[in-house]
Amino acid sequence: MKPIVSRRTFLQAVGVNLALPLLESTGLRGAPAGLANAPRRLVAMNFALGLHGPNFFPEQAGAGYAPSPYLAALGKELRDRLTVISGTSHPDVTLGHASDSTFLTAARFPGAPTFRNSISLDQYLVEKLKPDTRFPSMSFGTRGGTISFSRSGVVVPPDTRPSAIFTKMFVNGTKSEVSAQVRRLEDGRSVLDAVLSPAKQLQARVSAPDRERLDQYFSAVRDLEQRMVGNQEWATKPKPVVAYKAPKDVSDPNDDLARLKLMMDLIYLAVQTDSTRFLTLYVGGSNAVQPIPGVNIEYHSLSHHGQDPEKLSQLKIIQTRQMEAVGGLLKKLNETKEGGHSLLDHTSLLFGSAMGNASSHNCKNLPIVLAGGRFKHGQHLAFSKDENTPLCRVYVSMLQSLGVETDQFATGKGTLPGLEFKA
Repeated sequence: MKPIVSRRTFLQAVGVNLALPLLESTGLRGAPAGLANAPRRLVAMNFALGLHGPNFFPEQAGAGYAPSPYLAALGKELRDRLTVISGTSHPDVTLGHASDSTFLTAARFPGAPTFRNSISLDQYLVEKLKPDTRFPSMSFGTRGGTISFSRSGVVVPPDTRPSAIFTKMFVNGTKSEVSAQVRRLEDGRSVLDAVLSPAKQLQARVSAPDRERLDQYFSAVRDLEQRMVGNQEWATKPKPVVAYKAPKDVSDPNDDLARLKLMMDLIYLAVQTDSTRFLTLYVGGSNAVQPIPGVNIEYHSLSHHGQDPEKLSQLKIIQTRQMEAVGGLLKKLNETKEGGHSLLDHTSLLFGSAMGNASSHNCKNLPIVLAGGRFKHGQHLAFSKDENTPLCRVYVSMLQSLGVETDQFATGKGTLPGLEFKA
């Protein structure tokens, strides 16, 4: 079929270099497709090299479980502030490290030639709740990489330098710098104005499916414009003052634990100052030997332990220290008061890994912990290790607790059985 509108004509009509939706009318049909009023927040973390199951999961289900080594490392005082979840995964996500990109999206078949990612949980929340914060969302990474993706499946670039993150959140620019930032935002809005007017003229000349795609595109552009207006307002407001010395970036390229600890501090500060409501962290892997006593084998090699006792021993050392860092963040959130409750009460914090067994790149039975938020905690929810429950049912529960009226997210229909809300 001859295209209704040539791609060249379309681009000439739009007149600017902005990514456009894939339209069949341009000949691109085959392209791959109390607590009630308090702030509600999401923090989500993915550990790229996994969390070894036997050290992570309790042996018993329910409220009376004995803590595993990794759960013990979080701190016993947090037991009633978190829920351990086993027997969940994303359907049709099976390809090892490629699964990282789907941790918060559940898009099927990552790594396939036709794979196209979808929107991540944090960005979905930004769309639905439109938070009035300096940063609608933030994406952090210890070594690059991200678990945050836009509506069209595009990477939300992560911030990886603690010094730059601190400056972004807490260091005010000079008057000239602020003025320059406002001008950049205004220039961006003028580009969007130039896009919308000519592109709308195409609506009468394209097919019905393409009109729907264009409507989605216009909605995305308008949403971006609204965010830019908000950013312009925030650009002139003083940034929060915090009792925390500006961090220096870790000089040792192998010291991933030090970088993780700094990220925990920055996540706490972002939550404590309400700089953002939705934040993700990608804890990247490394081929380096971690500078931790008792460790002399490369971290990535340890994750592919093949049940070797020495590798398992050293892997446990690293991952226990990682869990201690997460526990430190949870404790600070739990101890910090906000409106009669704790920051942890107002923050649903999910952490785990997109791989259930990093040694074999298996993506079933994912290690998952949900802490804080508006849930009744203190239990191990154990589902079938063979017939996993969709992890997105956890996400549906989280969305509802955060104020989004939905009964589905990606591959999850309905809330997670046994995960109850507080009254």
